[in-house]
Amino acid sequence: MKMVRIALWSMVAVAVVIVATLWMTERDQGPVAARLAPEGEGFSADFELTDHNGMVQTEEDFRGRWMLVFFGFTNCPDVCPMGLATIAQVMDDLGSQSAGVQPLFITVDPERDTPSVLAEYIPQFGPGILGLSGSSEQIERTAKSFNIYYQKVDDASAPENYSVGHTSSFLLFDPQGEFVRIYEYDQDPARIVSDLRDRIGA
Repeated sequence: MKMVRIALWSMVAVAVVIVATLWMTERDQGPVAARLAPEGEGFSADFELTDHNGMVQTEEDFRGRWMLVFFGFTNCPDVCPMGLATIAQVMDDLGSQSAGVQPLFITVDPERDTPSVLAEYIPQFGPGILGLSGSSEQIERTAKSFNIYYQKVDDASAPENYSVGHTSSFLLFDPQGEFVRIYEYDQDPARIVSDLRDRIGA
């Protein structure tokens, strides 16, 4: 698994160098930070979606664990694989404490990212990450409840001629499902691990 992780990080680094400038300048769709202050007004996780194993999941299924939530899509060229690689590294570095954290990757592209597509994509980054999808209406409702942004963007070079601009931040929720803070997708994993260790051990 370590070798797979190293290979994934290498591919992400190459993708960032090749794609990032084109992505931001031609599409004006660079990473979008969450529209929340790190210690902003509280809100609760609220969703009902299907995971990449075909099981319906709600926020209630993760009570008692910290939730690390990341919105994205499988055709994302750089931000999403880098974010997922960061989360995978965090889970590895947490060691036994990772049992207290559930990472969730919620698609913003339900038309293409069915549970079966997520089942092919998500496990490449780590066995602990759970991919979630649903109908367009379910994803729209979930995005609103999490205060995140996403929007289809015309892109002739992308599959089916569109891409999706979206919030790139991770959202952390406590074991009661209450919002705690954000991390950025390109943040040093060691800093996220240190913060999570302090919270899990509290």
